[in-house]
Amino acid sequence: MTSAAENKALEPLPTTPEQLFALLDQLSITYKRHDHAPVFTVAESSAINADIAGTHCRNLYVRDKKKKNFLIVAANETDVDLKAVQDRAGAGRFSFGSADRLWQFLGIRPGSVCPFTVINDPEHHVQVILDEYMMAQDTVNYHPLDNAMTISITPDDLLKFLKHTGHAPLILKLDS
Repeated sequence: MTSAAENKALEPLPTTPEQLFALLDQLSITYKRHDHAPVFTVAESSAINADIAGTHCRNLYVRDKKKKNFLIVAANETDVDLKAVQDRAGAGRFSFGSADRLWQFLGIRPGSVCPFTVINDPEHHVQVILDEYMMAQDTVNYHPLDNAMTISITPDDLLKFLKHTGHAPLILKLDS
């Protein structure tokens, strides 16, 4: 007998990377695709990142005490102060969201979280918070719904994508 978590691991993604690429093309968003071995943590991605130009980013899926969901997207080098971010976002105390909630609200599994997952949140249950430092860079890098790939885009194109999904991000200073 398989567990609920194992069943979710077998479910297909609600949006595939290929569907994401088609949407990016439709929106005239320019991106550069990099294929690599799957990576699950910032530490694991260090060797791969050395070969990809631009600012490499990470994502934190959190929830506050009022059960509001947030996706924090930050440059790897930004020291995220969750207390400061929750105060700046007007949120309650943050805690990390579960894998079940991640699947429920963003249609993704741990290890592949990225800002593009909001494509699976048509009811806008998740507030996106973007790192002010990251948004000032020329090129930013994210997994495109699959941790065996990275795509490079401009911060302006990220905002264009988020606008298309109806998500109005907060751009905040994330460190203390």
